Amino acid sequence: MRKVVIHRPGGYERLSLEEAQSPEPGPGELRIDVAAIGVNYADCVIRMGLYASARELVGWPITPGFEVAGVVSAVGPDVTWPIGQDVIALTRFGGYASQVVVPASQVFLAPPGLSATQAAGLPTVFLTADYALHELARPMAGEWVLVHSAAGGVGSALLQIARAVGCHVVGVVGGQHKVAAAQALGATLVIDRSRADLWAAARGIAPGGFAAIFDANGVSTLADSYRHLAPAGRLVVYGFHSMLPRVGGRPNWLRLAWDYIRTPRFGAMDLVNRNKSVMGFNLSYMFHRQDLLAAAMGRILGGFAAGNLRMPAVTTYPLKDVAQAHADLESGRTVGKLVLVP
Repeated sequence: MRKVVIHRPGGYERLSLEEAQSPEPGPGELRIDVAAIGVNYADCVIRMGLYASARELVGWPITPGFEVAGVVSAVGPDVTWPIGQDVIALTRFGGYASQVVVPASQVFLAPPGLSATQAAGLPTVFLTADYALHELARPMAGEWVLVHSAAGGVGSALLQIARAVGCHVVGVVGGQHKVAAAQALGATLVIDRSRADLWAAARGIAPGGFAAIFDANGVSTLADSYRHLAPAGRLVVYGFHSMLPRVGGRPNWLRLAWDYIRTPRFGAMDLVNRNKSVMGFNLSYMFHRQDLLAAAMGRILGGFAAGNLRMPAVTTYPLKDVAQAHADLESGRTVGKLVLVP
C-alpha cells in the first residue's frame, strides 16, 4: 500500500508518499481498499503543525486524512460487513492512503448514485455542517442565517442543510466565479465580498441581524459576525482560516501571533447583556460520541436518498499530487470539494 506521511511540520515538501505494509483489521475493525480520499483544510493545518488534536492524539510522524470512499477488503472478528461492499468512512487521521483500517462504527454504506470521488468528499463536510446547524445553532424555519465561505466544502453543505430546514440563507463568497455555485446549492442571496462591502450588504438584507452565523475565517470576520447577530443569535466558529497563509504553505509566525492577539474574546457579561451565544467545536474531538455521529450520518444519508442534498463540484488529484491539492485549497480560489485518488 501507499500512504502520505508527514514526519515533521512544514510546507508542501513535508508530504512524503511512502510504501507501507498492508494493514490488518483487529476486533471491531475492517479494512478498506481506498478509491478516493477527501481533502479538508484541516489536513493543511495538520501539515503546518498547528492542529491541536493531531499533536495530542497522534504526534509525528502522521498521515493526515479524515474521510475515504472505497471497498471493504477484510474484516476483523465480530464484524459482519460483506467483502466487496462500497462504503464511505470517517478516519480520525490516516486517510491519505491506498488502504485504511477503521472501526466498523465509522463506516457507512456509500450513497447510491454517487461516484467514489463524490462519496469520499461527503462525510467530513456534511457532518461538520450538520453538527453546527442541528446541534448548536438550531435556527428555525423562516429565520435568516449567514454562511461564510459558502462555495467551499462545509459552506456548500451548510447552505443545503439550512435551506432544508426552511431558513433564508445568505452565502458569502470571495469571488465572482463562486457566486453561481452558492446559488445552485441553495443560497437565497449571495454576497461577493470582492465586489461589495460585506457587512453593509448584510445589514441591508437583515437589518435586525441574523439568527445564526457560521464562521471559519477567524480574526478577519469574527468580531463583525458577532455584531451582526440578532438578539438570541448564535455564532458558530469552526476554524480560523484567515490567520493562515494563502501561498507558500508555511505560517507567518509574526502575523499569526498578531492575529492571535487581535482575535476577539467574548466575555460572559457581554454575552448575557447582548443576549447572544458563541459556540465552537472541532469534529476530530467528537469521535467518542458515536451516537451523535450515527444520528447525523442518518440525517445526511437520508437527505441524499431523498434528493434534498447533493455534493458540490469535485476536483480530483492523483495521490502523488497531494502537495498541489494542498496549495490549491489554501489559495482560497477553489470551489467545492477536492479529492485525492490513489
